Amino acid sequence: RFIGGPLSKILQGRMNKRRTGTRMEEIAASWLEKQGGRILEHSYRGAGAEIDLIYEEGQTLVFAEVKYRSSGRYGSPAEAVDDRKRRRIVQAAALYAQRQGRLSDAIRFDVIEMVQIEGRLYIRQLKAAFIPE
Repeated sequence: RFIGGPLSKILQGRMNKRRTGTRMEEIAASWLEKQGGRILEHSYRGAGAEIDLIYEEGQTLVFAEVKYRSSGRYGSPAEAVDDRKRRRIVQAAALYAQRQGRLSDAIRFDVIEMVQIEGRLYIRQLKAAFIPE
């Protein structure tokens, strides 16, 4: 399907999205550290998936998906973390825990929602946003 515009414009849009995503993950990591978290990994790749942030909160190993929206117009960012995405995150988390020798640790799966409204960035941490099946 033709989506319009020269290829360079389309690729530039994708790169801008990637840069924005990376920047939002950095902001989320900084925010989590201020909340007492200890960041272990950024953009961990494994088992065919990526986990945006892996951090420790007390004795809990947390795997977080960071979702950003430039407005609240299309629903909450967490709604974009569908069942397929959750399964992939869980598979990558299991691989990480195995490789790090942390299979017996308490774990949690969070979603960090980031929404820009009227020029202000709002962050909300959804702790235990989903539970592995």
